[in-house]
Amino acid sequence: MSRDSRVAWHARWVLPIAHPPLRDGAVVVDGARIVWVGPSEEAEAGRHEQLGEAILMPGLVNAHTHLELTGLRGFLEGLDFRDWLRVLTAVRAQVLSEADLLDAARCGVNEALRAGITTVADCSASGVPLRAMRDAGIRGRLYLETFGPDPRQRDESLRSLREGVARLQRDASPLVTVGVSPHAPYTVSESLYAAVAEYAREERLAVATHVAESAAETAFVRDGTGPFADRLRARDIPVQGTGLSSIAWLERTGLLDSSVLLIHAIHADAADVARVAAHGAHVVHCPISNAKLGQGIAPVRAMREAGIAVALGSDSVASNDAMDLVQEARQAVLLQSLHAAIPDALSASDALTLATQGGARALNMDGLGVLEPGAVADLCAFAIDAPEAAPVYDPTVLLVHVLGAGRRARLTMVDGNVLVRDGVVLGEDPSVRVRVNTAAERVVAWRRATE
Repeated sequence: MSRDSRVAWHARWVLPIAHPPLRDGAVVVDGARIVWVGPSEEAEAGRHEQLGEAILMPGLVNAHTHLELTGLRGFLEGLDFRDWLRVLTAVRAQVLSEADLLDAARCGVNEALRAGITTVADCSASGVPLRAMRDAGIRGRLYLETFGPDPRQRDESLRSLREGVARLQRDASPLVTVGVSPHAPYTVSESLYAAVAEYAREERLAVATHVAESAAETAFVRDGTGPFADRLRARDIPVQGTGLSSIAWLERTGLLDSSVLLIHAIHADAADVARVAAHGAHVVHCPISNAKLGQGIAPVRAMREAGIAVALGSDSVASNDAMDLVQEARQAVLLQSLHAAIPDALSASDALTLATQGGARALNMDGLGVLEPGAVADLCAFAIDAPEAAPVYDPTVLLVHVLGAGRRARLTMVDGNVLVRDGVVLGEDPSVRVRVNTAAERVVAWRRATE
C-alpha cells in the first residue's frame, strides 16, 4: 500500500508492551496491520491523528467472559458459590429468552469496547454471544459449553455439542471463531471430558474449562464430598472421590494435551503448576471475580516462573460487576503482592503484559497484544489529562494504579477499524439497553415470586 493509505496515531505515551514505553510516540497503521512504531516526529503517513495527552497501547485481551450474563449485573450479590450457581442456572432457564441473552451480550460487547478491550474469549451455553461479537466487529472466540455430570449423558452431550459447533461455525467470521468448553469438573463427567478432548483434537478446536476454582470443587473431585457431591447424589448420579486434585484429574482425562485454557486455576499446588507447564496448557486469571466470590488467589507468580502463558479475564459481570481489564491488572498486582508477601511480586508492567500479549499467547492468537510492525492493528488509548496524572514517572504505573476505574477509551480499534472514539461506541443502538432493563424487571419479579 502507498504512504497515502497510512494513518499515524500520535500520543504522549506509546506502550509497545514487548519494548520499553516511548514518550511522544506514534503508531502507523496501514489497513489491518501496524507498519511502524517510533518517535512521533519521524512518523510518515498520509493522515495524522493526534490523541494528545494519552497512553496508546495494544488493544486489551479479555480471556474470559460470559457476555450473555451482562443483564444479571448486581443480581446475585451475597450468595455463596453453590447458591450463586443455582440461582443463576434457574433464572437463565426460567426467565431469560435467547433474545434477552443476545441483547445482554450486545451490551457486554459495547462495555468491552469502551474499556479498550479488542478481543474477548467468551464461554456460553447458548452460543448467542457469537452474533453480538461478530456484528460489533470485535475480535474473539466463542467457547460453546457442554454439560453432563452423569456418564450416561456422555453420548447425548457430545452429539449436542457437535451440532452446536457446526451451527455456530456457519455464523463465524475471520475475526470470531468457535471453540468448545466442557464446563467444570462438577458438571462434566470424566468420560465426557475425555470425549470432548478427543473431539477437539480431531477437529482442531480450541478448548477452555473452569477448573480448580473453589474448595468445594476440590472436595468433590478428590474426596467425593461437599455440596457438589450432595447435589449430584440427590439426582441419583453416582459420585466417587478420585484422590486427585482437579488439575491432576483433568490430566487423566487427556484434556491437558489439548492446549487447553484453564479458567481460574486458583487451587493449584506446585505439582499442579508443573503439570500445566509440562502439557503446554494455559491459564486465565480472574482476580476480581475470584476475590468477590471468596475463592482465593491463584499462584500466578509461580505459574509465570514455570513458563505458563497466563492471561487476564474479567469473568461475567454477574460475578464482577464490571468489565475493566485495567482494574483487573491492578487487582492482580495487589493480590499477588499479598499472596507472596513481596512488593510488586507482579509489577504493573507484568500485569499489562498479561492483559495484552499474555492473553494473545494463552488464546494461541498470533500477532496480537503488541505494537510492532506486522502485528494486527488492534489498538486502544486512554486519556491522561486528569490532574492526578502528573507527574509521570512510569506510564504503566500511571495507567494501572492511578487513573482509577471506569475510564472510557479515547480510542478502540480492531483490525484497523475504529470502533470507539472519545468513549463512544460508534453505531451503538440505544434500544438494546432499554430491552436489557426491561428483562431485568422480569428477573426481579421472578425473584419476588420464588422467595
